[in-house]
Amino acid sequence: MNTTLKCLFAATALVAWVGPTGAQSPVIRPDFGQREFEANCASCHGMDAKGNGPLVSFLTKSPPDLSMLARRNGGVFPMARLYDVIDGTGVPAHGNRDMPVWGRDYKVRAAEYYADMPYDPEAYTRARILALLEYINRLQAK
Repeated sequence: MNTTLKCLFAATALVAWVGPTGAQSPVIRPDFGQREFEANCASCHGMDAKGNGPLVSFLTKSPPDLSMLARRNGGVFPMARLYDVIDGTGVPAHGNRDMPVWGRDYKVRAAEYYADMPYDPEAYTRARILALLEYINRLQAK
């Protein structure tokens, strides 16, 4: 399977699933970014992204309020910086890191899921992180 076809399949998987059609049937669109947030971020950052998740008391450093990122950055959502932090590429060479490196975790999950099937781990990771960032951007304080 060539790369273009694999990317098309991956993009199709991320497109919203539409339920049965009809005048009375609502369109159901899963929110992949929200799912990522709830599965990987809410335990520390809280469901409202304000840094008040149920695991906060176990952390050595309080997680930041993710709903204020744009406001603290002059009204601009810091997409590239956040991507690097989530992916793990924005980690200093020395020192520790409080937040897990989700990019590495996503690649491991993809390898476990796809096993012997050909896939692009970078594209898989990128799609998950971008969906997450789009959701966090929607949570920004107005």
